[in-house]
Amino acid sequence: MPTKKAAKAAEPKKDLMNSAAKPQPAAAKKAKAKPAKPKSKKLAKTPKSETVEVAELLSSKVVYQGPLFRVLHDKLLEPGGKPSERDVIRHNGSVVILAIDSSKSKKNPWIVIERQYRHAANQFLWELPAGKLDPGEDALAGAQRELAEETGYSAKKWKPLVEYYASPGFLGESMKVFTAEGLVAGDAHPEDDEEIEFRLVKLSDVLKMIEKGAIKDGKTLTSVLLYARTHRGKSKK
Repeated sequence: MPTKKAAKAAEPKKDLMNSAAKPQPAAAKKAKAKPAKPKSKKLAKTPKSETVEVAELLSSKVVYQGPLFRVLHDKLLEPGGKPSERDVIRHNGSVVILAIDSSKSKKNPWIVIERQYRHAANQFLWELPAGKLDPGEDALAGAQRELAEETGYSAKKWKPLVEYYASPGFLGESMKVFTAEGLVAGDAHPEDDEEIEFRLVKLSDVLKMIEKGAIKDGKTLTSVLLYARTHRGKSKK
């Protein structure tokens, strides 16, 4: 039995022209007028592991060495091959502690914040407890030490929140933020050059201080706002 294609091929051209001139049923017109659906293109898959490109260091000279950091003058080839010279502050890194007391309210816990004078900012600042790491010191151990030194508190539950670079254009200091919960009060023993006033403030009030511009410290803004966002999501579940 001939197929439809074969049957159409056997028809004379005149008949095809005549049939084309005849009015077609509405359903047939619609079928012919229906546009073809565009084929969707699949997005390229993101590679699981990306190659980390680093600069080629040509030379490095210490131009300043202090008790907290050192300043280096580096000559390098950037990852794209462009030659460059950079002055960089190298630092052992710091830890930040978001100490949380949720014993009275889990939705609106109390946060430990400090007030101390910062000469570089030429003013008193509200901040989270924080401090520098000693060479080779474990970040969690450093966070536990700093919280005890500055506030006297210890904590039963510790969890990393985020790590960031405050000013990577010239500062190599990494800041690791931890949350500390299950607070246990103790005696503070700050360093000789530290005069710290600390208090517990409700999370909602800390957020109001941020909105009003009363908190200008970067590590506190980063840590509190991130925690508030994740905490709000958990409290809704």
